[in-house]
Amino acid sequence: MTSTALCINQAVKTYANGFTALKGVSFSVEPGEFFGLLGPNGAGKTTLISAMAGLSRLTSGQINICGHDVQHEANITRKLLGVVPQELVFDPFFSVREALRFQSGYFGLRKNDEWIDEIIVSLGLADKANTNTRNLSGGMKRRVMVALALVHRPPVIVLDEPTAGVDVELRQNLWQFITKLNTAGHTIILTTHYLEEAQSLCNRIAMLKHGEIVALDSTQNLLDTETDLQLTLALDQSLPANLHQYLIQEDGNNYLLKLADYSQLATLLQNLQTQNINVRNLHIMENDLENVFLRLTSDHVKGEK
Repeated sequence: MTSTALCINQAVKTYANGFTALKGVSFSVEPGEFFGLLGPNGAGKTTLISAMAGLSRLTSGQINICGHDVQHEANITRKLLGVVPQELVFDPFFSVREALRFQSGYFGLRKNDEWIDEIIVSLGLADKANTNTRNLSGGMKRRVMVALALVHRPPVIVLDEPTAGVDVELRQNLWQFITKLNTAGHTIILTTHYLEEAQSLCNRIAMLKHGEIVALDSTQNLLDTETDLQLTLALDQSLPANLHQYLIQEDGNNYLLKLADYSQLATLLQNLQTQNINVRNLHIMENDLENVFLRLTSDHVKGEK
């Protein structure tokens, strides 16, 4: 039986000042998944990734990488995991190729040049392979960070804001390469503020808010929850009182409604027909991950202070 790629069980992290960054977070990621870990700043994503990488210890709870405990089997789990951090951390004394060879040695890999060459070409670093890393632009340094995380071919790859502040070309090159790795069986865990990336790439998504999971589902199921509907009624008619429960906004004879799911649409239309309400125009607004994200993670939603 194949173990999960990542299993997080009741992860709690409380700092010395009493702040609890993670409050019993639990979820698992299956081998070969492209998984999104989303949340606003301060939600606990970076804390969780640090614990996954063994850079910090949980107050309680457990994290397993491919069936191995991060705390008690660190020598194994560090080889199973590749992390691309948000921060640009690099050795200014090495060229790109030298840095990748050094990183290979750190994992006990010899004769790794063929894979290093493939990474360099795939990430658009071919013309910078012999350039000292301190002389690279910010975007090129970001590419090197990705290359360093992949040099030991880890089965589980964590990308923490990998395209923050980089150009469109790098984003395209990176996602082509990462998608290729995912197709080959690598598990990808992505955090990003570019929600269109998460929507198009991730099969399943977890959303964090204040250190707790507020959503965990397939991307499609998340998009299928709640639908905005624009209605235009005849000039001499108005929305019946019993349908005001769906009302978000009203402008003359134009109404914006929110439905919990598509099943409510048939009920609403039947209700309008029964009351002889003439619908001049109806438009179902396409849901996107940004709307879902804001609804689930914002501190400024209806009823919350």
